[in-house]
Amino acid sequence: MPLRVGSAFPNPPFEVAGPPPTGFDIDWMTAIAAELGRPLVARRYDGSNFDGIFAELGRSIDVVASGATVTEYRKTLARWCEPYLRSGQSLVVDAAATPGVHGCDDLRGLTLGVQSGNTSQPVAEQLLAAGKVGAVKAYAYEEIGTALDDLEHGRLGAFMKLEPVLRRLIADRPALRIVQTGITTELLAVAVATDDAALADEIDGAQQALRRDGELARLGRRWLADSDPRATAVLT
Repeated sequence: MPLRVGSAFPNPPFEVAGPPPTGFDIDWMTAIAAELGRPLVARRYDGSNFDGIFAELGRSIDVVASGATVTEYRKTLARWCEPYLRSGQSLVVDAAATPGVHGCDDLRGLTLGVQSGNTSQPVAEQLLAAGKVGAVKAYAYEEIGTALDDLEHGRLGAFMKLEPVLRRLIADRPALRIVQTGITTELLAVAVATDDAALADEIDGAQQALRRDGELARLGRRWLADSDPRATAVLT
């Protein structure tokens, strides 16, 4: 029986469109599926709000592996396996347009962009409530390219997203620069349906075996080499 894995493509370095699809999470889940003796089938999630992916568990997918961080709210939507990665939000700006912005404390009066359903959204809303940003603009999940275009053209003051993903997304946008990492500390993990304790236990057993074999560390070296190690690290 295949292991159906839901992922929000493209979400580099966690999911990179194929063929065949690859990326940190796809490779990690491929190794886990092999450990369980099951073939992997990657299913693309196209919803505008990332949290909607968890509603597909037990229906069109068995697992969510998509650079997904564990939150108290998401614990009500899914059962979480042992975390495999620590990371956090980062802040990107147009360095020439806003040379005085070096972090979240410099955003007063500016519009901060986030993705709807992303864990950056509550962080941005807290900054807004504290008067540290002028406004927050939430983009549909698939509109990340539009958001970065808006940042390049002065329609946003800054954008916030998980560090390794944001670093990959701006690699071909030389005007944009990450000015702050480690804004939050978040744990990334695989999620299954809330009532599927058996699958969670199987995945945790496979993860433990793959950690001992060095597979998680190897994937970290392959996919996270350009990340800030103070902000992003595999949990070996």
